[in-house]
Amino acid sequence: MGDAAPVDAALDNVIEVRDLHKTYPSGVTALRGLSFTVAAGEIFALLGPNGAGKSSTVRILTTLSAPTRGVARVAGFDVVEQPQQVRRRIGYVAQTSGVDPLITGRENLELQSQIFRLPPETAQHRMAELLALFQLDEVADRLVKTYSGGLQRRLDIAMGLIPQPEVLFLDEPTTGLDPQSRAVMWQEIRRFAGRGLAILLTTHYLEEADQLADRLAIIDRGQMIMEGSPEELKGSLRGDVISIELSDRDNIPEAQVQVGRVEGITRVLTDGPELFAQAGHGASAVPAVVGALEKSGIDIVQISLSRPSLDDVYLSATGHSFRQPGPIAEDPS
Repeated sequence: MGDAAPVDAALDNVIEVRDLHKTYPSGVTALRGLSFTVAAGEIFALLGPNGAGKSSTVRILTTLSAPTRGVARVAGFDVVEQPQQVRRRIGYVAQTSGVDPLITGRENLELQSQIFRLPPETAQHRMAELLALFQLDEVADRLVKTYSGGLQRRLDIAMGLIPQPEVLFLDEPTTGLDPQSRAVMWQEIRRFAGRGLAILLTTHYLEEADQLADRLAIIDRGQMIMEGSPEELKGSLRGDVISIELSDRDNIPEAQVQVGRVEGITRVLTDGPELFAQAGHGASAVPAVVGALEKSGIDIVQISLSRPSLDDVYLSATGHSFRQPGPIAEDPS
């Protein structure tokens, strides 16, 4: 079975996910009918807070976990029926570092080459290329435990690229990195996508999804909420977003009613002590919102106007802020 041909070798999409479900033995349901595709050369992001089901999806696609129901194919091969074929065609960088801190960067890459049974000459060429691409040449012969977090994460991704995969899975690739290291990592990820590599990354950073992804799927509690390019998703919220912070949380219900009555306001959502109002023309609506709240004796700490962000999209779609996720959906084990 492992040597069978792919289901459709001419398939444009290198990742196909259809109606994917996952329920763990503990009873936790992590995925509820997830479906999406990823094409060669595309950066596709699964965006959601911790517990949304992102890592469960990646574990299934990398053959580390089996779905409860549904179909998933990578590079044309079924992840359940043909796992060995899938593994030969993917690179995987997990949330937690997979490098050995007690050996050098070069030795880590050599070990990875041996795991994938690369011929010695091919391995040496591949290692030299990756060390140069990730600017690790000068530290290649240092123990990894002396690396900064950014250098160690770059080595993680270099190891994932050793087998020259068709698909690279990056599970929270920049968690814990400082802003400068994160920007460098984004640049490297874009470079490899430009070479035709399909990249699926998970992230809980809104800015990362906005900056990196050609397309993204917003997932919440294991379900697909919205899918599209960052601009398409932000454009789905027409007009502007008015953010209002109140001095007294107890005034939220009345404030929501009063703001909702203002002409031009299409929707009002709450998040903690804040209200978020969608307006067709925010500049003209703001004075009316302030006037309505003052007339009702409701004190405003601050009010601001902005174009819709991915956080606004998430709040509008799910009813709760990206910063205030629903119940954890991942299996705790």
